[in-house]
Amino acid sequence: MQGDLSRPSRAAVEAVLRGLSRELGEHQLFTDPDLLEPYGRDWSGAEPVLPDLVVKAESTADVQVVLRAAQTHGVPVTPRGLGSGKAGGCIPIGGGIVLSLERLNRIKEIDRENLTVTAGAGVITADLMQEVEALGLFYPPDPNSLKICSIGGNVACNAGGPRALKYGVTKNYVLELEVVLANGEAMMFGKRTIKHVTGYDLASLIVGSEGTLGVITEVTMRLVPKPAAIQTALVSFTDAEAASLAVSQVIAGGVVPRTLELLDEEALSVIRKKTPGRFPEQAGALFILETDGATEERAFEDLARAAELCQKAGALEIQVAQDAAQRERIWEPRRILSLTLTESAEAKISEDVVVPRTQIPQLLRAVRRIGAKYGLRTATYGHAGDGNLHVNVLFRRAEAELGQKAVEEVLKETITLGGTISGEHGIGLNKRDFLPLEHSLPKLALQRALKATLDPHHLLNPGKILPRRGPTE
Repeated sequence: MQGDLSRPSRAAVEAVLRGLSRELGEHQLFTDPDLLEPYGRDWSGAEPVLPDLVVKAESTADVQVVLRAAQTHGVPVTPRGLGSGKAGGCIPIGGGIVLSLERLNRIKEIDRENLTVTAGAGVITADLMQEVEALGLFYPPDPNSLKICSIGGNVACNAGGPRALKYGVTKNYVLELEVVLANGEAMMFGKRTIKHVTGYDLASLIVGSEGTLGVITEVTMRLVPKPAAIQTALVSFTDAEAASLAVSQVIAGGVVPRTLELLDEEALSVIRKKTPGRFPEQAGALFILETDGATEERAFEDLARAAELCQKAGALEIQVAQDAAQRERIWEPRRILSLTLTESAEAKISEDVVVPRTQIPQLLRAVRRIGAKYGLRTATYGHAGDGNLHVNVLFRRAEAELGQKAVEEVLKETITLGGTISGEHGIGLNKRDFLPLEHSLPKLALQRALKATLDPHHLLNPGKILPRRGPTE
């Protein structure tokens, strides 16, 4: 990846460093290679790239200073939350500056009357959740990395999570954003009111833009009342296709669970080795079913109805958690699954694709067929309730080329089934060259024009989302 974009000249980097040294503190600027190293990678598995400089902003004004200096000297800037992304979105492939927002970590206001929270972009998502829940409020989006990801990063990638089935994803809670544009100008996009239709919806344009159009420094998010009760069950089936058919029947039966998480045969097989004796011997797949409500009675009523529908769909066994400890025991296999799969193979590629719920059985069959074609193991799990599944291709390092071919076929099959190649991880670096599978050339051209309008010198997170131009462009 190092050769993907030209790095700025040494003279340009030294000039921008001198300028920043005059306006920022020494404790905010880092050039030591050992200190730069963690900021050249994320959780995507993409090849690390060392930046020339890391700046840790402590205010919106600091971000403005950095972007103005970068414009003056033509140095690229890669915004970074906490680096938990899985698409290579914060890999500084053009070198230059990594602009870390981790110190913008203050929750500024929780407005109980208007059900909003305003926080710096660097606030850890789990910390924000804990603060609002202490006041009886609830921020529903729950990426699995919530303990190590930032709220600004969630907005930049439009993060989802298991609860998206009932509550939606990050974009459904964004009210207002403070954004610094490439020229260093700070603007407020959106409104703290629930309704507003005045001009273009610029806040929605920034959501999911992965730092390519502007740098998010502050967010105001909508909250809802905290559910009083949660009910959780582990439901086992003979195979993943039976489980996926049950997902559609539960929703069609009038129940909208808080979560419906699916684990297919291979995922369950790997988990059995870590948690022996937990599942019926004849079980080939399972899902985690969770409901919530304003009362224990309502949450249990929904769970009972969903369980009834699962039994009619052929469930082998339904284990209902009786307390918080049992709930955690049910969730443990899902929480450790990604790491367990990583440990089970020399190499792994994980893609978060989305298809309509009714197409999940077809996707599962296609994944198995593609894996068999290339002689590779595949494991699929994830948020079956909203059709967002994590397809994992597992292989030996010597089979890397086969793994890439298998992934490309999975993405093509996803589009054929009416789906999308990313549900919550974003496009970043790893998926940018697959974007033409889903977006026409005119649509790509429109997006390039938007990028050029907001970032005319292409210095904001360059090389991300939009694919390298092909011969037809």
